[in-house]
Amino acid sequence: MTSHDITSHDIPPPEAGGVLTVDLAALRANYEEIARRVTPAACAAVVKGDGYGIGLVPAASALWQAGARTFFVALLSEARELRNLLPEAEIFVLNGLFPGTEAAYRDKRLCPVLGSVSEIERWSAFCEDTGTALPAAVHVDTGMNRLGLSATEAVNLAEGRDEIGFTLALLMSHLACADEPDHPLTARQLEDFRAIAALFPDVRASLANSAGALGDRALHFDLVRPGIAVYGGRPRKDVAPLRPVVRLELRIAQVRHVHEGETVGYGAAHTALRPSRVAILSAGYADGIPRLAGASDLRPGAEAVVAGHRCPLIGRISMDLLALDITEVPEDAVSPGDFATLLGDGLGLEDLARHSATIDYEILTSLGRRYHRRWV
Repeated sequence: MTSHDITSHDIPPPEAGGVLTVDLAALRANYEEIARRVTPAACAAVVKGDGYGIGLVPAASALWQAGARTFFVALLSEARELRNLLPEAEIFVLNGLFPGTEAAYRDKRLCPVLGSVSEIERWSAFCEDTGTALPAAVHVDTGMNRLGLSATEAVNLAEGRDEIGFTLALLMSHLACADEPDHPLTARQLEDFRAIAALFPDVRASLANSAGALGDRALHFDLVRPGIAVYGGRPRKDVAPLRPVVRLELRIAQVRHVHEGETVGYGAAHTALRPSRVAILSAGYADGIPRLAGASDLRPGAEAVVAGHRCPLIGRISMDLLALDITEVPEDAVSPGDFATLLGDGLGLEDLARHSATIDYEILTSLGRRYHRRWV
């Protein structure tokens, strides 16, 4: 697959302020590595959030090639697009059964993840009305307090299972703190989910996200649901990230000289402490670069690589531009029109996230649509 295969949101290279390269071979390799580590559990693929920002279609296509057959998305609209791409995939929709959408799930052969008694009642009634025991998953809350049945509701479901009109395809819950090794809530969630899963011995069980999949094997059950780890992010503090999947290069719009004592950017937040050469890059927070990645006289910002040199961002990130101190880069090594690397060349999602007071999930899923995108 090349950049010419997927062009619906692409920008011609001469017009683009940045180039976002997605390494689909790395994506496949990461999935295959996780699947190997969790055997004998099966390994699903999570492609919600437009394939974690890299594009639902290229991500799902590559993961299918890597062997994924079960997929998770958040919304019905994502599931429709995925079904059109992968007619044979098993597709679960995480955010629940919205009223009035039942027929769409049936028509597209999709599995809603039911997280409340009312959703279970509506899906069961729909199946009974249509005379078909359609599949669905049931989500049980074990400590996230977000979506899912309570433990009591799960026990009631097990006791009245003969009365439901649908096929229970999966029992699942979601870990809240598996990214923090030895967090006590993970052990409690495991204990609670194990007890509930025992009430449904003939149903597949799924608890582990990326952090759980790469952690304690007791968390794996029948099916793991890795997301961020597949896309090159770091799911746990004690586990190194797998292969990087994205590379982001930003175009240098201008190189300018700043005198000692002059300020750079909005709010005069950065003051030059020496005569400086500054590269102005043609991207900003409208392109998914967090405003907190910038710097001031009081705190350092993120870095980018220019001609092999790591250079600090200076001043505030604005909507379409940011500034980079390239004083240490030889003058003949950089010109307007060249590129600075914000992700890649040793700078990972975690590096940018740390300087931005956020997480690699948010960095990845926020990458903007004004880049020239290449899938290689």
